Amino acid sequence: MNSTDSRCEVSWEVPRFDGWYNSLGYPRRGAVGSHLMRLLPARYWDGVYQPVREPLLPNPRRLSSAMAKGPSGLPSTRNQTVLSLFFGYHVAFEIFDSRTPGCPPEFMNILVPKGDPVFDPTSTGNVLLPFQRGPWDKESGQSPSNPRTQVNLVTAWIDGSSIYGPSTSWSDSLRSFSGGLLTRGSKWDMPKQGGGRNLMWSAADPSTGEHGDEDLYELGNAWANENMFTAAEGIIWFRYHNYVASKLHEEHPDWSDEKLFQNARKTVVATFQSIALYEWLPGYLGGKKLPPYPGYQKFVDPGISPEFQVAAIRFGITMAPPGVYMRNRTCHFRKIINIDGSLSPAMRLCNSFWKRQKPNVKTGLDIDDLLMGMASQIAEREDNIVVEDLRDYMYGPLRFTRSDLVAMTIQRGRDFGLQGYDEVRKALDLPPVKTFEDINPELTRTNPQLLHDVAELYDRDISKLELFPGGLLESLDGPGPVFSAIIFDQFERIRNGDRFWFENKQNGLFTDEEMQAIRNMTYYDVLLAVTSAEATDIQNNVFFWKDGDPCPQPTQLDASMLSPCTNATKLNYFDGSKAGFGIFIIVLFLFPVVSFLVACMVAYLRKYRYNKWILEYCQIQNSAQLIINLFCFCSPAYEWQGHNRPLHPVSLEVDEKKRLQVFDRSGPALRCLSLGSQNYLDVFLSSDRQRKALLLKVPKEYDLVLFFDDESKRAAFVKYLHPGVTNIGQEISMKEMREKELLQEALTREQRAQIVETFIRHAFSKVLEIEKCDAGDMSGVSREKAKEVLRCELTASEFADALGLKPDSLFVDSMFTLADKDGNGYLSFQEFLDVMVIFMKGSPEEKSKLMFSMNDIGGTGFLAKEEFARMLRSFIEISNGALSKSQSEDAIRTMMKAAGFDDKEKISWEDFHFLLRDHEKDLQFAQLNVKGWRMKRRSVLFSSLQNKFCSVFGCSHKGDGQDIRRRKKLSIKTPNVYVNPKREQYIRNPIQQKIQQFKRFVENYRRHIVCVIIVYGITAGVALERCYYYGLQDDSSGIPETSVVGIIVSRGSAAAISFLFPYMLLTVCRNLITLCRETFLNRYIPFDAAIDFHRFMAMTAIILAVVHSLGHVVNLYIFSISDLNILSCLFPKVLPNNGSELPLKWSWWFFQTVPGMTGVLLLFVFSFMYVFASHYFRRISFRGFWITHYLYVIVYTLVIIHGSFALLQEPRFYIYLIPPALLFLLDKLISLSRKKVEIPVVRAELLPSGVTHLEFKRPQGFVYRSGQWVRIACLMLGTDEYHPFTLTSAPHEETLSLHIRAVGPWTSQLRELYTEESLLELGAYPKLYLDGPFGEGHQEWIDFEVSVLVGGGIGVTPFTSILKDLVFKSSIKSKIQCKKVYFIWVTRTQRQFEWVSDIIREVEEMDTQELVSVHTYITQVAEKFDLRTTMLYVCERHFQKVWNRSLFTGLRSVTHFGRPPFVSFFSSLQEVHPEVGKIGVFSCGPPGLTKNVEKACQQMNKRDQAHFMHHYENF
Repeated sequence: MNSTDSRCEVSWEVPRFDGWYNSLGYPRRGAVGSHLMRLLPARYWDGVYQPVREPLLPNPRRLSSAMAKGPSGLPSTRNQTVLSLFFGYHVAFEIFDSRTPGCPPEFMNILVPKGDPVFDPTSTGNVLLPFQRGPWDKESGQSPSNPRTQVNLVTAWIDGSSIYGPSTSWSDSLRSFSGGLLTRGSKWDMPKQGGGRNLMWSAADPSTGEHGDEDLYELGNAWANENMFTAAEGIIWFRYHNYVASKLHEEHPDWSDEKLFQNARKTVVATFQSIALYEWLPGYLGGKKLPPYPGYQKFVDPGISPEFQVAAIRFGITMAPPGVYMRNRTCHFRKIINIDGSLSPAMRLCNSFWKRQKPNVKTGLDIDDLLMGMASQIAEREDNIVVEDLRDYMYGPLRFTRSDLVAMTIQRGRDFGLQGYDEVRKALDLPPVKTFEDINPELTRTNPQLLHDVAELYDRDISKLELFPGGLLESLDGPGPVFSAIIFDQFERIRNGDRFWFENKQNGLFTDEEMQAIRNMTYYDVLLAVTSAEATDIQNNVFFWKDGDPCPQPTQLDASMLSPCTNATKLNYFDGSKAGFGIFIIVLFLFPVVSFLVACMVAYLRKYRYNKWILEYCQIQNSAQLIINLFCFCSPAYEWQGHNRPLHPVSLEVDEKKRLQVFDRSGPALRCLSLGSQNYLDVFLSSDRQRKALLLKVPKEYDLVLFFDDESKRAAFVKYLHPGVTNIGQEISMKEMREKELLQEALTREQRAQIVETFIRHAFSKVLEIEKCDAGDMSGVSREKAKEVLRCELTASEFADALGLKPDSLFVDSMFTLADKDGNGYLSFQEFLDVMVIFMKGSPEEKSKLMFSMNDIGGTGFLAKEEFARMLRSFIEISNGALSKSQSEDAIRTMMKAAGFDDKEKISWEDFHFLLRDHEKDLQFAQLNVKGWRMKRRSVLFSSLQNKFCSVFGCSHKGDGQDIRRRKKLSIKTPNVYVNPKREQYIRNPIQQKIQQFKRFVENYRRHIVCVIIVYGITAGVALERCYYYGLQDDSSGIPETSVVGIIVSRGSAAAISFLFPYMLLTVCRNLITLCRETFLNRYIPFDAAIDFHRFMAMTAIILAVVHSLGHVVNLYIFSISDLNILSCLFPKVLPNNGSELPLKWSWWFFQTVPGMTGVLLLFVFSFMYVFASHYFRRISFRGFWITHYLYVIVYTLVIIHGSFALLQEPRFYIYLIPPALLFLLDKLISLSRKKVEIPVVRAELLPSGVTHLEFKRPQGFVYRSGQWVRIACLMLGTDEYHPFTLTSAPHEETLSLHIRAVGPWTSQLRELYTEESLLELGAYPKLYLDGPFGEGHQEWIDFEVSVLVGGGIGVTPFTSILKDLVFKSSIKSKIQCKKVYFIWVTRTQRQFEWVSDIIREVEEMDTQELVSVHTYITQVAEKFDLRTTMLYVCERHFQKVWNRSLFTGLRSVTHFGRPPFVSFFSSLQEVHPEVGKIGVFSCGPPGLTKNVEKACQQMNKRDQAHFMHHYENF
């Protein structure tokens, strides 16, 4: 490039180093990267780019052996010197370079014939000589009219590119910028070494395997270091430039460095042009000279022809000797040090490729000796024979260090699509040849077998003969007519088309005198100027040696005189990396394990702190009790509950009544043992392992195994067990044994439970006709075990546990007392059996008598009013505290009054049975529901009573329908629209039901399905597009030849991830989602499923991230074993191809590239985010989940960096990221604008069941809909930890309210903050931060004519807001679509959420239009036909008859016992509302509840009636 300084300081036009603009009319002619100029049309198998190969043409290696094999040591017939040969090499390097592998990598590996003595001595038949196709123009090779065209990587001009480099940057790297000189090395007459910043080609030394560019000379010719002989030629011209520059500096000391450099450069280039064309070329062509210079011809294209590059100029390889002499000025021929330290008369050619260690050439004088030796040495004969150094031991890649130059030249001709020998002759107007013998009559006479063998390989078809074999065979004492014509044509075009040719008088470079001086300059003059040789030390024409010239060679070298060539070796690039690579991959797979362990640790610490806080809280609450027990034994310990179970921390207390009580550390009592009532105590102590364990045998119960902190605490506990402490008359037995034996001796709770279960099963097998296998066959049980079961006696607590009741229940006490005939406090097998017979097989009269007898303690046949009230109280207790004590007493008085028992002092069994007259059939099928036992024919009993009960508990399929219809008959006001006749039901076969279910599923989830199809369709689309691109379209990348599977997998998954990760942000834009719910978009997008979509997209993304990583693991392995020339095609911006071949280690890809490091970091961050986001850890440590999810900032930052480095492709991530990122940032800004506004709490109330009611100020402009939710943070608990809760206030109310249940650390601490003690300490209610409101599916209740609200536990919170909102809207005559709401409240006990009852009661009072129908289900009772529940049911119905309200809830709605049968309930809704096409079902609660509702909706949607659309939220 012409710099400003150059134009200012020189008066001529300075040629560009890259050859551009030499031809002003065609600037690219002859420039770097210009096309090769074909003399004949291309010959490809497909006419486009596929080469003609075997079997259409012979095997190159077999052809090489047949054609070029022969003895070495035959001298040149014209006495050409070896110096002429290597000067010719330098000229070739000057004008063309197409040896660099092309991109993408395409291989034409040469199959070595089986049994080849050099390459396949073991006759494997699978040896390949590596061969990679050369560079070509990517715009070519598209069609037969545009076949593949190769390119030249250097300039076609003789412009000194082999001296100064083919670019300005290359030239600048060689310059010293001082005195116009090129940079010298450690010696003044040697260039610097170091490889030239990847500019110099640096293949590995095939003899030693050495690689790297540290010891390579930096010259203008990239291939100068191929061997020491071409390097010596480059060093001569390096010296000559500095010689000329120094002379100019002496003559013109005032010239600048640039002027000196450019003047020296033009002189050197002109000298080189003159010597090459007017001295060397005529000698090479056998005296044929170019015609006189006609002047610059601007229309001449100097382009290198592939026929010249690949065939004609390669004739010189026949002249290469097996070795090269070295001599000094006195004609002393030096001995050469070989690799093994031995000496040889000459430097062996095959062992001189790409040498780093040069023991024979260390100084400038050694270079002089080498040049003088080449000037004295006569080259090999100009014939068809090529020495074994090039034919069998040419350097190859490290994977196969030797190759065949002749075979590779033949293959290169096929790669370049050269026409055949006969076609070229025709094009050159040479007479055609008809047979192989006509090619070279002299050769036919001297060696007919050779031509015969070659002809056989070509099937004796002369038209198949290729250019290089044909040109080689026709040669005689020099290039034959074909090669000579091609060479002559090429150099003539180069000269005549060069605007900067030294003889062109129009370019202003030289005067006539200077031109003449340059013409008179010979290579001899150059050598004398730059070497130590004197005029008489070398001949005048150094390209030829004639008799009488100085220093004749000792003898013509042959291979036998020299050290042998080193054999071919193979190298596995991955050697030494296997262990490290494997370990690192294992470490990557351990990331999730590490994050899991960290999460477990966090969860443990969280749980530990929470338990500690609970313990401290309980200790404060129970401080009074601790003072009472101050003088009793109290000690902490750990209870062992069985093998493979963790130790349970407990507290032990021995009170004044000699009772050993075992408490959970959090407060509740676990067990109470009466030590004073036992005649003897068996105590076993561990004698090993720090003596911490103790076993206390408990007769007729499971044993107590304790572990203490140390032996002293165990001793303190044992002290309280000794006689005198527990009971003076008591015996105690102390034994010591090993801890392992002690644990084996213990009867664990699980073992005791198995015994009790077997006990109960066999009791039932005696009462009912039950098969042994159903009762628990004991045939395989030992006799001792069977006796143990039959001897087993149940304690009162085990009996209560079997019935599913509390041990202190009146029902249990009465029944246990009745059954325990011997009064020993335990039930034997026979005692238990007697009671079961009546309960399971007795008549209604027998059952009622038994229940009456349970409470007739005196056996008088009468019950006093107090005893009868006690019996009723025992029934009501079954509801597990659904009524308070006062409510129970009021209910009992009312029932006795209604039964007419007020005036009676005593009540007989007949009176009691009369009370049950309306429920005799219920009592007939009533039994005891024993825990773990289900009757085999329970379904038969159920079906017989399916039309009896109006309760909706799980007995009837139409129970709810009867309940609703009965209420309609009782004249409950309902709109007229609901009294239309029932539609006739269609009975469908199962296939039709499935089809209808599928249709309803599609109709119900059509928005979800469409969104899933769109999201995952786009995901699959972008992934497949990249897979298709890299698998089929992107030929320029070289992927099909390297890691096609890994690249396709990694790029396809990366494209999918690039889409999923950004658009995942939209699913958490809560403000945007809430806003869009109010628009038409809600009809098309299921916004209530946003979090589900977030989870699905996140799980898909992490799966794809793992796939992406696995793809890269494959890639990096392939990259670590692939040649650098392949990788440089894939990563041209990162890995330049300098011929070093060795790929970078796997560690470089992981730890020294930005994508590698960010990828590893991303996997590490992902492992923590996804583990902490799992359901288990999210529940245990919500704060941990929240903090790790805030790592999304790091994730997206790393992802952007990861994808922006563009190792393989230009960044595309931003295309997907920008739109959703902008929306997400906007959503965040909205949240941040209100998050930090402190909201004062107006009222706080601590409700039962751990519920905290907070009422706080409504921020200005806060608009919401019933069913929506907010996120709050308490300033006292941390301003960055937000938790979501549903608003329980209605939109018309002036304040906002929340009901928060304390189930975790944060909610428990929040509840603690609002206790009276904390408020006294703080002085005011702690303030809140508020974020929201946010929408969810429940807010769409208003869009259905009939809506069903199902709330479980604390999941009723959204529905309290909805119910209040509905009643308010109806009271102000607001026009709403919803006309009827059914509210199903499922709770363990009514007292668990009394505040809900208050809200429902308020709604019932305001609901004058009967819009709301409430159904309460209390689940903490036994099944419907259990005897206890039957009595409870009787009590409820009697209470409703009197008060018209529920006995348990105080509501007008009937309370049901058990779980709601949603199918029958929904079925009745279809009958009651036949004209309604869609019914909205909204559920909120634990997953089990919402799943049951979903299943019921799916089952109902099989029918051709109303369509149930389910929306749900879990907690």
